[in-house]
Amino acid sequence: MDQQLFDLRVDEEVSSYLGQTARWAKFIAVAGFVMCGFLFIAAFFVGTLMTAYSEAYPGGAGVLTAIYVVLAVVMFVPYLYLYNFASKMQKALQSVDQHTLAKSFANLKSCFKFIGIATIIMLAMYALVFIGGVAAGIMKEVA
Repeated sequence: MDQQLFDLRVDEEVSSYLGQTARWAKFIAVAGFVMCGFLFIAAFFVGTLMTAYSEAYPGGAGVLTAIYVVLAVVMFVPYLYLYNFASKMQKALQSVDQHTLAKSFANLKSCFKFIGIATIIMLAMYALVFIGGVAAGIMKEVA
């Protein structure tokens, strides 16, 4: 590879793209914060409603409320990284500050890293559920 990474420049076109990306990222992050807030508020109603309308639900309101609160907090983290990326990117473009630009991209990296790890965890859980389902089906056939 002849081209050095340090030969890359942030010209007006790239700056425009980064600015637009930052605005959309900030919009998505704020919308995500709102969704996390709704999920957090819903946590305190869903458990009660589920328990009231379904006697078959063994966990009680507390377990379901805790699950919703944990989900709201976990969902909040990547939106926070995304918001920090957008804010720092806008500041870096306005002030032409290399350090702020680097911190902006560090937040974007952290956002994608968090989402990647969450994806791996979910895929592993899906695989375990699939294997458990197959094992349960085999055990049912044997019995």
